[in-house]
Amino acid sequence: MNVTTDTSTVTPAQAPAVESAASVPPVPVAPQPVAARERIHVLPIVAMLVATLALAAAAWSWSDSRERIRDLKTELARRLAESGSEVSESRLLARNADDVMRQSSEKISRIENQMVSAQQQQLALDTLYKELAQGRDQWTLAEIEQILLTAAQQVQLAGNVKAAIIALEGADIRLLRLNKPQFTTLRRAIATDLSSLRAVPSFDEVGTSARIEAMVEQQASWPLASAQSSEAVPAPHATGNNIVQELWTELKHLVQLRRVEGNEAVLLPPNQAYFLRENLRLRLLSARLALLSQDQAGFKADLRAALDMLTRYFNTRDAGVVAATREIKRLAELQIVSKLPGIDASLAALDAYKENH
Repeated sequence: MNVTTDTSTVTPAQAPAVESAASVPPVPVAPQPVAARERIHVLPIVAMLVATLALAAAAWSWSDSRERIRDLKTELARRLAESGSEVSESRLLARNADDVMRQSSEKISRIENQMVSAQQQQLALDTLYKELAQGRDQWTLAEIEQILLTAAQQVQLAGNVKAAIIALEGADIRLLRLNKPQFTTLRRAIATDLSSLRAVPSFDEVGTSARIEAMVEQQASWPLASAQSSEAVPAPHATGNNIVQELWTELKHLVQLRRVEGNEAVLLPPNQAYFLRENLRLRLLSARLALLSQDQAGFKADLRAALDMLTRYFNTRDAGVVAATREIKRLAELQIVSKLPGIDASLAALDAYKENH
């Protein structure tokens, strides 16, 4: 019975077994036919081919695996190097971050210290500002009090309403600049007193004084009664018949009889005219001084005395004397003093504020 082996289906894993089987010395068998011998000689060749292919495949597989392993090692080394550099960079960044954090902490500590110092300075400045504000308010109140006292003196003693109004307006402007609500009551009182003072009838003191001053300058040109010239009768040209009539007329003018029905003008000698004019001038100046000092009685007394001098010692037919007489009568009728209101409301409000604060 002949045994045949099919080597066409030998796998690479079975190649060593085939090779070992080929290396075993042949067992002597009985002589076979020629066809069988040829088949036996082909099998080793096929086995060798299969073994060679298996070895080539194994070599190629080993070489490919080696190449892959080398590539893997290279990639791993590269990635390890990259990770090492990244780790170094991370460590450097972490070190830098630590430095930054430490510097930031130091800066925050300095800022906190500065904030504490700034808060202390702010508290000190607030305290100082409050003290200065209180001192400023007290200083302003002292100025306001002095202004109000001055205004009261101007009204009560001098009767100068305009000066009092100016003083109260100045006090109100000072309080307005402060712009504080605690001064509202005081400002209302000042506004009330200002309304009362502005309601007082105005008197042209400057104009009246100028009118008196004008009369003082003009009195030197007013003629006296002693210098009054008698009216002369125009004499005709002397002719033969008129000489006797002219002589008779002159004789009649030597003695004249007149009925005196009123006060006759006083005739003064020439050396007394200077003193008369000086007395009139002093009377007018005294009336002007009484006007400025709001002395109603003295003002009228001086004007009456001046009027009496004009009517007694000056020529009442002169136009200047007549105009001066009329002017003095008009001035005597003026009411230079009126009932003036006080500023008691402002003073009371100031005293109340000082008591409350």
